[in-house]
Amino acid sequence: MSSVESLHSLETVILLLLVMVAVFAVVAHKLKVPYPIVLVLAGLAISFMPRMPHIPLEPSLVFLIFLPPLLFSSAWNASWRDFRHNLLLIGLLAFGLVGFTVWGLAEFSDRFITALDWKAGFLLGAVVSTTDAIAATSIAKQIGLPRRIVDILEGESLLNDATGLLALEIGLAIIARGEMPTVGAGLARLIYLVVGGLGIGLLIGVAVAWMERFIDDGPVEMVVSLIVPYAAYLAGEEAKASGVLAVVACGLYMSRKSATFFSPAVRLQVTGAWEALTFVLNGLVFVLIGLQLPYVVAAIHGKYGTVVLAEYGVIFSVVVIALRMVWVYPAVRIAELVKKWMGHEEKKLDRRSIFVIGWTGMRGVLALAAAISVPEMVNGQPFGPRNLILFLSFCVILVTLVLQGLTLPSVIRALGLAGTEGVDPEETEARRIVFRAAIEYLERERLVCGEEHSHVFNDLMDRYRHKLEHVAEGHDENGENVHIYKHLLEVGEGAVQAEREALLRLQEEGKISDDVVRTIERELDLEDSRFRAVRI
Repeated sequence: MSSVESLHSLETVILLLLVMVAVFAVVAHKLKVPYPIVLVLAGLAISFMPRMPHIPLEPSLVFLIFLPPLLFSSAWNASWRDFRHNLLLIGLLAFGLVGFTVWGLAEFSDRFITALDWKAGFLLGAVVSTTDAIAATSIAKQIGLPRRIVDILEGESLLNDATGLLALEIGLAIIARGEMPTVGAGLARLIYLVVGGLGIGLLIGVAVAWMERFIDDGPVEMVVSLIVPYAAYLAGEEAKASGVLAVVACGLYMSRKSATFFSPAVRLQVTGAWEALTFVLNGLVFVLIGLQLPYVVAAIHGKYGTVVLAEYGVIFSVVVIALRMVWVYPAVRIAELVKKWMGHEEKKLDRRSIFVIGWTGMRGVLALAAAISVPEMVNGQPFGPRNLILFLSFCVILVTLVLQGLTLPSVIRALGLAGTEGVDPEETEARRIVFRAAIEYLERERLVCGEEHSHVFNDLMDRYRHKLEHVAEGHDENGENVHIYKHLLEVGEGAVQAEREALLRLQEEGKISDDVVRTIERELDLEDSRFRAVRI
């Protein structure tokens, strides 16, 4: 096949994947089902279609192309304050649970899966020990989990990638050399991974944040923001530290500082571009997971009976879920006891919330990429358990992502956790403070400018007073001020719509150029988005 034909084939495959992402994301929205689940199932279904092109999932594609920007986006959108507040519990899950899962699956495999010994079980445990940052948080947010649970799940999935990859590194070393590294060596390697990765990420974040002060151009900022996660990841990997933690640290730091170096216009452009990019990458990842089934089945076909494989897949997935449930309950209580001992009193997580944290342990593309990265040859000999490791990893991904993901809405509704938080009191208080600050500023400026321009200040102050009354104590939905404010929003939206219709008439009549249309349309879009953002 010529290079031109190969390029055309690649373009066809990419186009096909993008069409699948767009179509099935719309289907997921219509069905009110989290889109990662629908995309995985769609990939599974389409993988059996005749003449379907071969689209393998290469580990390098995941680790070098998909992982850095998706981790960076997750870290950017995470709350540093809440991350720090839950750090002890997040650490017990991201480090302790990974180790417990690896050990538990090694013991289980050695005793109950005849084709695997303890060493192969350790490697399998390392492969499936990490939760998926994309799946868990996207599903959890969409179904309305309490914010604290989402913060814990998000923090866990951001950190446990590094410990999972360390466990994989140790597992491969055990297979190759036949000996377990010492506790001291393993601990030293973990400390270097964590400290080195965090340090490199922070250094890159500080350097880029300083450089950003001299840039105020949307397209340039987008290019820079896209380079940063790859630079952090590659720098971390080059230093033999954790590239994952380097990206997470860089994303958390730059997100915290972004308010000081992004202008409003640039922030709108960069945020919109990143939302589109992360959606496309997420979608491609989940479709690719589904498309791998034929290759997984082909690798294992003929070596084990169908019934045996089904039993292995179901039982192993149940064990993975059970290990997480067993660890989560004591981990939460230990974290609460330690924080109480340190003098930090806080509302305890009840058993319902703890169960949901345990139930939301979804695996994703990182687990599959880790399984595919297991070598076929070890010390010059074929590594027999590889295909079974790949199959069981795929089963765990399907069960945790699809089964747990589909049942999670029912679980949280049954437990009474769906939509229980209501209006965020911190948001209400923040709005009250900023509105008062604006009113105080306008009052001072009116005195300076005199009565000649007082009507301008009165108009602006009326708007802010309506907003302030709207966020008054209690958020009384039946209050007169709330109804007035809602009516003002409706009138404002109607006025913007009238402007838009007039603009389109001028365009259709050929009285204005498309450049003029786009300029005014952008202003109307910003105004319309402002009205929609403050709606209850």
